[in-house]
Amino acid sequence: MSPALPVPPAAPTPPAYNLFDEPWIPVRWIPPEEESSDLHSDGYPPEVGLRELLLRAHEIEQIAIAIPPALSALYRVLYAVTARMTGLDEAGPGRWSDRRFDLVDQGCFDPDQVAAFVERSHHRFDLFDPERPFLQDPRLAAQCDPANTAGVDKLVTTRPSGNNHSWFTHVNSTAPELPTPGQAVLHLLVWHYYGPSGRCSSRTVGSTKEAGSKAGPLRSTLSYHPEGASLFQTLLAGLPEPGREVSSKTDLCPWEREELPDPVAAPPPLKGPCSALTARSQHALLLVPDATGGHVKDAFITWANQFKISREGDPYVIWQTSKEGNLYPRPADSHRALWRDLDALLLKDPAGSAKPQRPTVFATAPEVSEELRVHALGFEQDGQAKDVQFVDAMTPPVLGLVEGEEGASVAVEIGRLRVLGERYGNRLDRAVKRAWAAFTDAPKIRDCTWAVDAAARYWPAAEAEFWKRLDDRDFDGAAAAFRVLAEQAYDTVTYGALGTMRGAKACTTARIELYGGPVKSPAKTGGTGSRTISTEDK
Repeated sequence: MSPALPVPPAAPTPPAYNLFDEPWIPVRWIPPEEESSDLHSDGYPPEVGLRELLLRAHEIEQIAIAIPPALSALYRVLYAVTARMTGLDEAGPGRWSDRRFDLVDQGCFDPDQVAAFVERSHHRFDLFDPERPFLQDPRLAAQCDPANTAGVDKLVTTRPSGNNHSWFTHVNSTAPELPTPGQAVLHLLVWHYYGPSGRCSSRTVGSTKEAGSKAGPLRSTLSYHPEGASLFQTLLAGLPEPGREVSSKTDLCPWEREELPDPVAAPPPLKGPCSALTARSQHALLLVPDATGGHVKDAFITWANQFKISREGDPYVIWQTSKEGNLYPRPADSHRALWRDLDALLLKDPAGSAKPQRPTVFATAPEVSEELRVHALGFEQDGQAKDVQFVDAMTPPVLGLVEGEEGASVAVEIGRLRVLGERYGNRLDRAVKRAWAAFTDAPKIRDCTWAVDAAARYWPAAEAEFWKRLDDRDFDGAAAAFRVLAEQAYDTVTYGALGTMRGAKACTTARIELYGGPVKSPAKTGGTGSRTISTEDK
């Protein structure tokens, strides 16, 4: 008898991590009515998979992701998933608003709809699938130099990498701490929506070899999301209403397309809200898991397309008009409090030279509930590699005041409050800078330390005054109230200079800026008299 031939070793099974099944989304549960209930028991896990998130959205208060741009990106994916699962991805049949209201009245997502969606999409939500990993391009393993990968410190957007400074934490690049798949997918989303422009890993596609990428569609922007008492309300309120021409057969998310896109061809057109929310990425990524699939050990990060994909039409940003007449989203500013954006979220035509346009989703969101809050999420960045700070802020329930509803008159008063608050903040800034320049002969006004001190005193006080007046519906005398706050900040900041003749003269002269600044005397305009007067609000 012939000896048995040796059996070749079986090929290693690639690790699997399906986002429907694995717990990776941190959540905050609505406290149960029974006081003795333990929210950290098996019935209320701190993290859930996408399947459980949808099934129990009515029991979840909020998604508890601590990285604002990751939450903003995940919301857009979840909006697209919700629309597709519920059939609200198309305008018909019937009125779209009525169909959504029927869901609101139902109180939770239909388990049968969830099961059907999971069944048909399950294979496309595997993070490490060798053929179609979720929101990744498996071709990068062959199209990029395997010796020049990005590394996990580059993937994790809160870590320093290359020559960048240490932002949130120090790392040892020779022994990087490997992220779990759940952590990695959050930063995968940040790269897709907030990734930088500029040089990246080289990618060769046919005869094209490039190493430059465009900025992500949300880079440096601030987005505004309606949030309700439960995640169920939040997801329904955040759905953009599709146009009559939108078809679910052509309005496809990246994971729904049969073929991967051609990187050197024009990107597929955005044919509705689902594709617009999920298919604007300018970056291509591929995560490299370790042998167990318990961690991500490396990543490829490069360009996805050499064509710039328009970001116009995003329903969660405030669009503004530049001096050249171009639309651009309001940028994220970590120094700007959310109350200063409130009128642009509620009014159809808010005041301002930039002609701000409220996010279109707020036109229909109050149909879900009048007790919706606004959650502002963003990332203060420049266009390329510089990251400054996250932006994360929440309003009280205010969307019941949106113009076009019963609260329209209150929304107008909110706009007036914002204008007055900013007017005196700007006057204070001019006053202290003018006093500083006269007192110090400083060559550069931007070095004025008084302006930083005055802003730190005025703006928090102005924010408290704003919310108090809105809560009390007290809008009379607001100009005087903001003026007093500006005067108090000015007096406190400049007090130390009043002990010298030079300082007293500089501070007294510049104080007039708090009241609008000096105006030309009537004698200089053809009238009589020569006294300098100041302007004031009526």
